Amino acid sequence: MSNENNSFWDGGAKTMFFTGLFLGIALTAILALIFAFGSLFNGKLPSAGAYAPTQPTQPTQPTQPNPTYGPVKAVDAKVDHVLGKADAKVTLIEYSDFQCPFCQRHLPTIKQLMAQYPNDIKLVYRHYPLSQIHPQAQKAAEASECVAKIGGNDKFWQMHDKLFENQATLGTETYKRLAGEVGVDVAKFTTCLDSGEMAGRVSQDYASGNDAGVSGTPATFVNGTMFEGAQDITAFQPEISRILGK
Repeated sequence: MSNENNSFWDGGAKTMFFTGLFLGIALTAILALIFAFGSLFNGKLPSAGAYAPTQPTQPTQPTQPNPTYGPVKAVDAKVDHVLGKADAKVTLIEYSDFQCPFCQRHLPTIKQLMAQYPNDIKLVYRHYPLSQIHPQAQKAAEASECVAKIGGNDKFWQMHDKLFENQATLGTETYKRLAGEVGVDVAKFTTCLDSGEMAGRVSQDYASGNDAGVSGTPATFVNGTMFEGAQDITAFQPEISRILGK
């Protein structure tokens, strides 16, 4: 005589398989809903990771000023570091970082442009230290400003070149040595650097870069048009020729 009150466990392997599959799908759906509601109540969705400024690894095409940001800050000869003729038709404004390897790679291109258009281009250097990834960038920028304070614009450009040449060994002792090599009073330089008095000057450049839409280095503006990343000279020539009407 058969027993009509069979239990679940008497239902056979097939029944148990499909029942287990159903329960697994249901449990997964419930957990997904709980996670989704939790994210909504927290006011944010899961993030892939924190943002940090980067340097493009590949050259990019020039970009017109983004309407989300303001135009690049106008050149102030009393504040900015300018190299070249004051009445040059083309102004290169470079936002850079002395510890940035892409900026070091970009420097020969800038020098080639200055040599090719000696009467038509002036260069403006502005600080944009990516301190999150370059721990010496801020202090290297301050070191260049201390040299400028003591020795003037010409000494700044000498220090500028030496900092890039010594990028692998940036640090306090290197800054003091380079200050001596460019010919400024090392004692005065050390006092300036240790006090941090030029930090505000560096921050002003950084803020103006943010306002203009800079997010990484190098970023070079050619009469207001931004070129991102380490570029070859051929990237700039068409825009410069257009401006000069050549």
